Amino acid sequence: MVDKVLLVDDEKDFLDALAERMRTRDIDVTKSTSAKDALKKVETESYDAVVLDLLMPEMDGLEALKILLAKDPKLQVILLTGHATVQKGVEAMKLGAMELLEKPANFETLMDRIKKARARRMVLVSQESEEHIKKILSDKGW
Repeated sequence: MVDKVLLVDDEKDFLDALAERMRTRDIDVTKSTSAKDALKKVETESYDAVVLDLLMPEMDGLEALKILLAKDPKLQVILLTGHATVQKGVEAMKLGAMELLEKPANFETLMDRIKKARARRMVLVSQESEEHIKKILSDKGW
């Protein structure tokens, strides 16, 4: 099964290069140059992981992270930043980010985190389905 990733970064050249590298690894990549556009995409598509730039105009990565996870708590968000601070990293993790990687992120490390994100999301979806089935069974008295 192919990993499905949403890449969000306002630096178009970086975004294009990273997307192309991921596609060579058979990853289904959707690109977005703004957090607002990414929020729209998440409403209509399902992703194994969102790779999100921390500092962007209009809306920063932390604000986007909050909204993304409010829309889909199972979503796995990996933040990328060229301006990492311990405070931002701690805040991102408290808000529910899976990981905060500093740019330029090692590509193999990023690929590893995407694989882990997909596995984590699959577990969460499976648990949710199991709970839903149990509820139906108990409600129906079967």
